[in-house]
Amino acid sequence: MYRKDLARYLAGGPVSVHDLARQMQMKAKDLADDLVHLQKSLKHEGRALIVHPARCKGCGFTFGPQKLVKPGRCPHCKGTWISDPMVEVSGP
Repeated sequence: MYRKDLARYLAGGPVSVHDLARQMQMKAKDLADDLVHLQKSLKHEGRALIVHPARCKGCGFTFGPQKLVKPGRCPHCKGTWISDPMVEVSGP
């Protein structure tokens, strides 16, 4: 699947990066690299990649939107109960 196909797939609503990587049969880290490039490409089309960042379910700490791969541990409470980051494409 190429980036244009990826953009069409993500236009359907938020999808977790982990689930998307599993569906595409690739590693989440490799998909994260493609998403960074997709983010740059979408700017030229007047669209945007919206990142719903990962969040610690224990203390509520929210990671930055640049973190596209699920972190292993919360830096605040050291917990491992973390939600996956979600991505979607917005715009025309």
